Amino acid sequence: VQLQASGGGLVQPGGSLRLSCAASGSIFSINVMGWYRQAPGKQRELVAAVSTGGSTNYAHSVKGRFTISRDNAKNTVYLQMNSLKPEDTAVYYCNVQGVGVRSSGYYDFASWGQGTLVTVSS
Repeated sequence: VQLQASGGGLVQPGGSLRLSCAASGSIFSINVMGWYRQAPGKQRELVAAVSTGGSTNYAHSVKGRFTISRDNAKNTVYLQMNSLKPEDTAVYYCNVQGVGVRSSGYYDFASWGQGTLVTVSS
């Protein structure tokens, strides 16, 4: 299963960006879809996640500013980021967990996107 992320870039403080991540391949079902980020010199951290049923989970630092959503028909997860702050600067990675299918049967997968850089600076 492959993930293709897009939407990063340079934005001024207070601005907005929308990240997208599409999953492709032999997918039987997708469970959790999420976004993580890693700032220079820091560990990768969970930003937000959304379950199949639509339940969401956010890092405290982004609550009220970021919104995660998913389009199950398109196997795509989005992250709408508003009121961006310089401390949001990081490489953002999407993560998708689910069940794949191949000739030998079904298997669990957890795939990562390639990362997209978000820079918040004036």
